[in-house]
Amino acid sequence: MITKRSERNNYILLLENDTMTDFFTMDDFDFAGKKVLLRVDINAPIDPSTGHILDDTRMRRILPTLAELEDSAVAILAHQSRPGKKDFTDMGKHAERLSHLTGREVEYIDDLFGSRAMSAIEGMEPGDIILLENTRFYSEEVSLKGKPADVQESTHIVSNLHPLFDYYINDAFAAAHRAQPTLIGFAKKIPSVAGRLMEKELVGLGKALHGKRPIIAVLGGAKFDDSIDIAANMLENNIADRVLTSGAVANLFILASGRRLGKPSEDFLNENGNSDALLKKAEELIEKYPEKLVLPHDLAVDYRGKREDIGLDELPLDYPILDIGFQTIASYVWEIRDAGTVILNGPAGVFEREEFALGTREIFMAVANSKGYGVIGGGHSTAMVSQLGIERKIDHISTGGGAAINFLAGRKMPAVEALRQSKEHFRKG
Repeated sequence: MITKRSERNNYILLLENDTMTDFFTMDDFDFAGKKVLLRVDINAPIDPSTGHILDDTRMRRILPTLAELEDSAVAILAHQSRPGKKDFTDMGKHAERLSHLTGREVEYIDDLFGSRAMSAIEGMEPGDIILLENTRFYSEEVSLKGKPADVQESTHIVSNLHPLFDYYINDAFAAAHRAQPTLIGFAKKIPSVAGRLMEKELVGLGKALHGKRPIIAVLGGAKFDDSIDIAANMLENNIADRVLTSGAVANLFILASGRRLGKPSEDFLNENGNSDALLKKAEELIEKYPEKLVLPHDLAVDYRGKREDIGLDELPLDYPILDIGFQTIASYVWEIRDAGTVILNGPAGVFEREEFALGTREIFMAVANSKGYGVIGGGHSTAMVSQLGIERKIDHISTGGGAAINFLAGRKMPAVEALRQSKEHFRKG
């Protein structure tokens, strides 16, 4: 929960000056005695054989918002997985876990906008919490994904639910890059407000993009297409002073620089989305920003089951590249420690194997020990933060993998745009 009000307000001014966003926050309204529709992302890993929730981190992140709504009647909208997946289930177990976490009864309603749901909502009193059915059980939520806002707001979901509520709060940052009825359809129907988690994410990530110099971006992991967009956004808009690459991201840039990697590593890139267009974009960034875009000096390969560090001049090799090398690790750690701001997304290698976890571990520890402002995003990244026990040493850990990537890449965030539109709409009366 954000406690530094001045810091938050200063950042909102930054956002407004940069025309990025301008939205209602929970400070703008008194929710006591009101009915509130709260959209969250509590999508959780589930054991399909038992239905047991394996991790409730995302549920814990919405507790500050729920705590501030203790005098309101709250109906929660949420999803779990998507059609066709083994963990695509109802929200019954989620209600049980939320009841445990909040210390308050969270009643599960196996309906979203039909007569059972509407009856339950109409009967709510201040202090009550209900959790409605998995939004993705309903065709409108799935089939209309990506459609314009006017289509989303005319759905049965929105039409049936909005007259029953005074406010809509969106605390689902992890889904903010999606356009679906429950995420953007209420913006012009009832005042739509950023919840504390949504606000914290926008503040935390936004502060990094406007942070103290030098700003260092450390991009790794296997989603190299996303990372190239992030690198392009940060370099072209003079956000980052240096972009340090590792993982498959670095491998693609090395390939784009004119070096062959070897069959195993090139096959991995091709199987995971490499294309001529992507290579061309990487080539352009290398050519345009040779001093700012940093490629590894050396690499670590799996040589018959053991780690072997090699120089770039030893490429190509018929052994997979699984980490950055010792010299690169040392130089990256040095830059990170002197940074004013560090934005880290993705591991440096295959950290699940101990012999290739060195780069990831040392870089993450460098961010934790840096005097600068540190932001870490991405699912694998947050797993490493937890594994190293450095949560309290990182200034902001994003809960949204895809959403954080889209935000950092400068892509449109439909749910955030809907919040902006709602404030503009209702401010005009």
